[in-house]
This record gives sequence, C-alpha cells and structure tokens, in this order.
Amino acid sequence: MLPVPFVALLLRLTATLGVVLALVLGAGAERWEAQAQVPGRWLAIVGATVIDGTGGPVRPNSTILIQGTEIAALGSADDMQVPGEATVIDGAGKWVIPGLIDAHIHFFQSGGLYSRPDLIDLRHVRPYDEELLLARERVPETFARFIASGVTAVLDLGGPFWTYDVRALAARIPRAPRVAVAGPLLAAAAPPELTEGDDPPLLPIATPEQAVQAVARVLPYQPDLLMLWLVEAGPVAEPVAAWVGAVIESGAAAGIRVGAHVASQEVAATIAAAGVAVLAHGITDEVLDPPLARDMMDRNVVYITSLAVDERHRQVFGHHLQLTELERRVADPEALASLDDLASLPPELVPPWVRPREPRPLDPIAAKNLIRARDAGITIAAGSGAGNIGSLHGPALHRELELLVGAGLTPMEALIAATQGGAAALGRSDDLGTVAAGKLADLVILDADPLEDISNTRAIHRVIKAGVVYDPADILADLP
Repeated sequence: MLPVPFVALLLRLTATLGVVLALVLGAGAERWEAQAQVPGRWLAIVGATVIDGTGGPVRPNSTILIQGTEIAALGSADDMQVPGEATVIDGAGKWVIPGLIDAHIHFFQSGGLYSRPDLIDLRHVRPYDEELLLARERVPETFARFIASGVTAVLDLGGPFWTYDVRALAARIPRAPRVAVAGPLLAAAAPPELTEGDDPPLLPIATPEQAVQAVARVLPYQPDLLMLWLVEAGPVAEPVAAWVGAVIESGAAAGIRVGAHVASQEVAATIAAAGVAVLAHGITDEVLDPPLARDMMDRNVVYITSLAVDERHRQVFGHHLQLTELERRVADPEALASLDDLASLPPELVPPWVRPREPRPLDPIAAKNLIRARDAGITIAAGSGAGNIGSLHGPALHRELELLVGAGLTPMEALIAATQGGAAALGRSDDLGTVAAGKLADLVILDADPLEDISNTRAIHRVIKAGVVYDPADILADLP
C-alpha cells in the first residue's frame, strides 16, 4: 500500500487527466496493445448452435464466417463454403452467443470494501484518493477480466473525468471491452464523500444555470451519455425538474442522450416524461404503474437492471457472501481480499440498512417491476453495477443474469437483455448485440447450453472480440 503523503503528492503532480493515465497505465498497457486482427483475415466457427440474440429460433449446426472485425455470413454448416485460408474453430457441441454487454459499471470503483465511502466510510483505514489511484492502476487488468468473462462491451454510468481516458485506452488495446462512458454524474443530492477532490465522480447541481455549465464542461469530452444521479433526490421538486429539463435540452442540442440513476417511481415518471432515455437501477419503492410502463415503452426508454447490487451489498455486510467459482477465478484478487476486512471492523461502521440479516437474493418489488417492464414491451438491458461493493468487474454480469431468471425472465430473455438490450443502452444496435452479417464480430463460444441453464453462460470456451479469439485461461495466466 502506498504511503498517504506520496499518494497525495502524486495526485497533485498529475492533475492533467491524460498525464494521470499515461503514468499509471503506460507500462502496464503497452504489452497488451500489439495483438490485433489482420484486416481481411478469415475466421470460421463451424457446426455450432447459434443463439443470435434476437429471440428468434436457435440455429443448430451453423457456421459463422468472420472477415477481419466483422461477421461476413451466418448460415447452415451444410451449405456454407469456408474459404481455404480461413482459421477454423470446430463448433460441434458448442453454443455461440453475441458478446455479452454489461450496461451498468463504474471503472472508478473496484468492487472492494473501500470503493463506496458514501455507504461505509472507511477513509481512515484507506484514504479514498488511494482507492481511486489503485482502481486506475488496474484498468488494463480490469479490461482483461471483462474479456475473460465474455463481456465484450460495457457502459460506465458515471465517474471522474479520467474515465474518458479509460475509453480512449480501451480503443487502443485489443484485449479490452468496447467502452462507453458518461463521465461525471450530475447530482441533485450528492454525497459529500463523492464530491471532494479535483476530479470527483459527482457534480452537485441545484439550478438550471449550474446544469448548463456542467454540461458545457462535459461536452468537450464527447460523453456517450449524460447521466443524472437522482437515487437520493426524493420527490422531484420544481427546482430539480427545472435543471433536469435544462440537461435534457442541452444534451439534445448536442445529440447526446440523457440517462438517470433512479429508485423511485415518482422520479422515474417525471424524468421519463421530460425525455430521459435510460433508467438505471430500476424502480424499487413501489410497483410499476401500467400507465408509466406504457409511457416508457412509447418513449423507447431503456430499463437497465441492477439486481445484483442490492444482493451483494446485503451479502457482504451481512457476512454471508456467496461467490461463484467464476468470481473466485476471474475477479480482482485484491478487491476480493478487501471484502474480508469487514470482519475486523467495528459493527457500528456498517450501515443499518445492511446489517446482518437473512440472505435475500431478490428485492421483491424490483423483481415484480422487471416483469411488468417486460410485459409492457420496454427494452431491458442487463447491468450488474460492477464496481459497487461485492459486484466484481467481469463475472458480476453472470450473477445478474441468474437474478433476471430468478425474477421471472426466461433464459432467452435474460440473454437478450445482456446482448441486444445492452446494445440499445449503448446506442449501438446497428453494429452490436446480435449475430448477423455486417455486425461486429463480438461473440462468446460456450461449452454448455445457456437456454437450459442460464448459469451455463459461465462455461466459456472462447471469447471473440473484433474478430480476435481469446482463451480465458490464457488471459488469466497472463494477469499478475
């Protein structure tokens, strides 16, 4: 662990965001930048069962032809001609799905115990500046853990300005997911623990003028989405509604969608009517009203699930964390180890709402609202909330899929949420989310049928991103 004075000095000396990432990522990133697909090279997956992400019929004994970074053709293995120069992957006994998309992550959070000082303030144990520095140092490793988990694209729904540099780095490193970022969250009720420092993840907003200034500050970084933090806002009073409207208007003028972290139905109804395109976390305070569900569907609002966040908070703080084999094998070992530190801390430091109690995998209202959203035809995107305490970058999405099925979705619907739905959340339905000619070649080859058991998404044989094939075992062997 770096001494606190050194960390503070380093942060002051590296105030320029590009310099920060160049210093903490440079050497670690360089060795992963060389591997890339040769333009025009052919790759064929022959004889696999393809689940194309559209919800249509499963395609047994299929061949997928990939040229360079794109899917060139998909058809019956009996009818497809494979170019003689193609590299061939035997797909017999395998299942192919689109690359998984985690539509709710936060790179500035590690998933460890010290990543949310607004929930449990342990800054006296590990300074928050140090936690942020460690998260930045591990970005290349975090990229690799996503790929090893079959996650080929992610949406960072809020973080410091340096997350824009994470997006730029991901574009340079082949062994990284496609990264979309929102940048700093515009917050009505901002926890003070997350608004300190030169580059906080939240920007407090109280007036339309402040909202316009904040958007103007963010726009030069070309955010993929403008995100509001309204989880703790309470009812949307007139002043909040006014500045939310100013953000949506400013975003629309720049051609950028606006999303929001919400938990309240009243807040969701107000901002959906105002033009917010993406809702994250889901409504958890009351059962979703049918008129609101119809309005969200009519407005093409994307509903991002985050069921695992609540479960993992309760498991960690209730001392009954149940990690999967994939999490133990793929997740950041330092983040995992930090969760054990809770046992040595005074009980009064643990927030009352998550003190030890019986395990509860699913919030009943959140589960019911997920089904109501599905029945209303709302686009659902799977988001794990990775980076929150206990939600670990990479494998967390697989637990989210299990919870979606536990709430009542079919395995096919859960897969669509993590592929086609995720592409909608990213605003990239044209080139991601399904297996079809012309789409980018982001695929996962599985050793078992995910429609028989959704946990079979963990049975990863190979991962293909932009036409490059990765063996998860090789990735993990290469990590520190």
